[in-house]
Amino acid sequence: MSLSTELSRRIGCEHAIFAFAHSVDVVVEVCLAGGVGVYGATRRFPEEIEAELSEIRERVGGRPFGVDLVLPKGMPEDNDRDQIEARIPEEHRQFVRDLRARYGIPDSDNEPGMRSRFVRSEEVATAQIDAVLRSDVNMFAMGIGSPPAVVARAKREGKTVVSLVGKPDHARRAVDAGADLVVAQGYDAGAHTGQIGTFSLVPQVVDAVAPVPVIAAGGVATGRHVAAALMLGAQGVWTGTVWLGCVEADMDPIVQAKLFAAGSDDTLISRANSGKPLRQIRTAWSDEWSGAAAPTPLSMPYQDILVGDVLGAIHRHRVEPLMHTPAGQSVAYLHAPRTVAETMSSLVDEAEATLAEAGPR
Repeated sequence: MSLSTELSRRIGCEHAIFAFAHSVDVVVEVCLAGGVGVYGATRRFPEEIEAELSEIRERVGGRPFGVDLVLPKGMPEDNDRDQIEARIPEEHRQFVRDLRARYGIPDSDNEPGMRSRFVRSEEVATAQIDAVLRSDVNMFAMGIGSPPAVVARAKREGKTVVSLVGKPDHARRAVDAGADLVVAQGYDAGAHTGQIGTFSLVPQVVDAVAPVPVIAAGGVATGRHVAAALMLGAQGVWTGTVWLGCVEADMDPIVQAKLFAAGSDDTLISRANSGKPLRQIRTAWSDEWSGAAAPTPLSMPYQDILVGDVLGAIHRHRVEPLMHTPAGQSVAYLHAPRTVAETMSSLVDEAEATLAEAGPR
C-alpha cells in the first residue's frame, strides 16, 4: 500500500515518511522502501559528507533523499580546540576526571569522540554546507537554525530546504527565510527538542505557515501516530527513534538492549552531551550530570569538547552504566530488532488501516 499525500507526490516518494538516521544503511533502506531517508551529518567531516552522500545516491538511484546539519547561532569562528580548552573551568575538568576514575574509563588511547572530532564552529559549518551543496542530495534539512543566507544559497542550488522548529514563531521565521518545508518537532522527540508537545505544536504550525507543507515529528513510532499526524494537518511525518531498533542501524548490543527495555518515562532531557537540551535514554551518565555534585553543563561547543573524548572512550571500551543514545519518548514502542523494510511496512499498513476506519480524506 502507498501512504501518499500531496507532499509525497510533490517530492516523488511513495510514502510520506521521512526518516532521520546517522546510518547510511538505514537511510538507503528507507528510500528503497518508499520513504525519504535523511542522513544526519552534523558530526561528519566535509570529505566524509561528500563520500557518504555519493554512496547513498549510488545505492538509491533516482529516489529522493536528504541530509541534515545543525547550524546553531553563536558558534566560534575557528575550528580551534586549544582556544576552546583554554576557557573550560577547572571544576568541570575535575568532574570529568572523577567520572573516569569512578567508572574505570581508560584515558590511554587519547582518541576524540564523535563530539570532539572538531569544534562546532563557523569554519566547520561553512565547509560542511559547501560539501552538501556540491552534492546532488535532494533535500537539505537544517536543525537548530535556518540562516537566511544558507537557505537562499541552497535554493539556488536546487535543494528543497527543510527547517526543524519547536515553536510557531520559529516556523514563521523559517518560512520568511525561504524554507520550503517545515518540520514541527514536539517535546516527545529524541535529541534536540523544544518544550511544546507534538499534539499541541503541529496544528499551530500548520496554521502559522499555511500553505507551506508541515511534517510532524516527535513520538511517531506506529501507523496510528502517522494517521494522527495527518489528521492534525501535517502532510508527512519525521521519524528517528523508531529506526534505532532496526538491524541496519548496527547499534551496540548493550545500547540496543537499553532501548528495548526503556519506556517513555525512561527518557529525559539533559544538556550534558552537547550543552543544548537533548532527549536521551536515562543512564548513569545523565544521573551523574544531574547530581548535586555536578557542575552546570557548559554551552555548546564547550560542553562538546569537555565530554567528547570521554564519551568516545565510554563507547569504545563499552563502559555499560554510562553507555546511552539520544532517543525520544516513542522508545516505548521498540521491543525487538526488525529490518527497515519490516518497520516501514508496519507504519504504512497500520496508518492506511487507521485512516480507512476514520473515513475518506
